Amino acid sequence: MTAPIYNRVALIGLGLIASSMAHAMREYGLATEIVGFAKSPETRATALEIGFVNRVTETAAAAVQGADLVVLAVPVGAMGAIAAEIGPHLAPGATVTDVGSVKQAVIEAVAPHIPEGVHFIPGHPIAGTEHSGPRSGFATLFRNRWWLLTPVPGSDPEATRHLRQCYEAMGAKVDEMEAPHHDLVLAVTSHTPHLIAYTMVGVADDLRRVTDSEVIQYSAAGFRDFTRIAASDPTMWRDVFLTNKEATLDILGRFTEELFALQRAIRLGDGDHLHAYFTRTRAIRRGIIEAGQDTAAPDFGRGQPPA
Repeated sequence: MTAPIYNRVALIGLGLIASSMAHAMREYGLATEIVGFAKSPETRATALEIGFVNRVTETAAAAVQGADLVVLAVPVGAMGAIAAEIGPHLAPGATVTDVGSVKQAVIEAVAPHIPEGVHFIPGHPIAGTEHSGPRSGFATLFRNRWWLLTPVPGSDPEATRHLRQCYEAMGAKVDEMEAPHHDLVLAVTSHTPHLIAYTMVGVADDLRRVTDSEVIQYSAAGFRDFTRIAASDPTMWRDVFLTNKEATLDILGRFTEELFALQRAIRLGDGDHLHAYFTRTRAIRRGIIEAGQDTAAPDFGRGQPPA
């Protein structure tokens, strides 16, 4: 346990990331009080039942009153409307952050609604599972995972330091990055791979020569991992692709070029090209493991939420 970094934290949205933040904050004593808001009454009731928040409110505006940290944990497409609602109710000196996996679009949507004297520090935890909802969170989700901050011009260094300190206390590794570069990096490491996973699962669904039962029963690890990724929250990923359009289309174009080259190698029986390509990409996987961002375990080393 450490001394609280924040007196009152308001979580706007109570899904996987927000509930995991709340569990971690409570476990490590990082907040005196945690207030939650979610659009669904059922979600609010569940959060109270589990007990990762001290209280819930029926509006986002009520949740942020008196909070010194406000976390926007809603789909990227909903950020602007939420920011417009809470802006007039934010306490002077409060810090507002978010957990969206797109940053430039969030800054453009949220920043105009942040009043003077309130610190806006966009952020993105690179952590998650295919599970969603308030029951999916667990305190160790962020352990040894990167949490990227993309401070806007004029961000208060002290407010940024406190936010970094909070996330590091949850076990995360914190780095700072400019928003446009963040969006390009995530298009490579997350957004395009998700789109490919959705596509591959969709292709299997379209192949009527392979029955549904065969797809389910005989899924090898590769396809099974695609289905894990494709089980992610559809609303969140719809918004990601619509708001990070440029970078995703850029990387998708490059992927298409690579795919055409592999198609040609297979068609021509060019085993040397295939072997060299697979050797190079295998080395990237080893690099990820050596960097401590995954393990060689069959389940990718991902913790599971408590039952």
